[in-house]
Amino acid sequence: MSDLLPEDPVLAPIVTPRLRGRVEARHDAEEVFDALAADLMAQAVNCVGKTGEFHLALSGGKTPFPFYEKLMVDPRYRGMPWGQTHLWMVDERRIGFDDDLNNYKHIHEILVEHSGIKPEHVHPMSVEDSTPDVSYERLLREVLGARGKGLERLDFVLLGMGDNGHTASLFPHTEVLKVRDRLVGLCEGPTVTPPPRITLTYPAINAARFVAVLVMGAAKGPMLKRVAAAKDDYLELPILGIEPIGGDLRWYLDRAACNAAR
Repeated sequence: MSDLLPEDPVLAPIVTPRLRGRVEARHDAEEVFDALAADLMAQAVNCVGKTGEFHLALSGGKTPFPFYEKLMVDPRYRGMPWGQTHLWMVDERRIGFDDDLNNYKHIHEILVEHSGIKPEHVHPMSVEDSTPDVSYERLLREVLGARGKGLERLDFVLLGMGDNGHTASLFPHTEVLKVRDRLVGLCEGPTVTPPPRITLTYPAINAARFVAVLVMGAAKGPMLKRVAAAKDDYLELPILGIEPIGGDLRWYLDRAACNAAR
């Protein structure tokens, strides 16, 4: 009789897309956040133990903001070593800090104000500079360079993925995708959702020790399927250009995204 019962969607195994790197799939957003938070904290504690500091680059957007809130309110993550953490931005829109579309505005309100992170360890992108990419790259090289030989890279980079396959502010068919000698670049053009952006480049992201890609919701399924098929190149789907050199690549997906990618 039990064979005739409908399959329980909670108990059924999650079929994950075959993506480059390791896939962590969970039933819902809360479980995904828990998996990501556990890995983030493990990496942070490990890096602080070995080098005395942890360099974290965060993305903005509707998907990661609730995750940042969880880091602040869930008692399981109070051990996060914020006092030894440097906070960097993955990308930013070229708009003022008081604009609701500014990523740092929200990250500051959610995380910086409540984490106990040192003000001098918080590094927003200077959107009002005439050459914000140049000034941010200079700062990035200066701070990371002070860590010593072999340590001049970010420890953890959190990315998302857009419906068009972009990640960070690396949009399809933009010149910044071809940059190989810079850590920070500008992104603008007809494929870029306005306003123009500042972004970490492939060299900066792919040099990181750990790259996490957070993707949730059925709407992302079709793009995940295309990424898994790998029939496009990075110019068409910029997420395909994420290939850490000597670091880990890990995807954090929910059931809805996985089901829609089948």
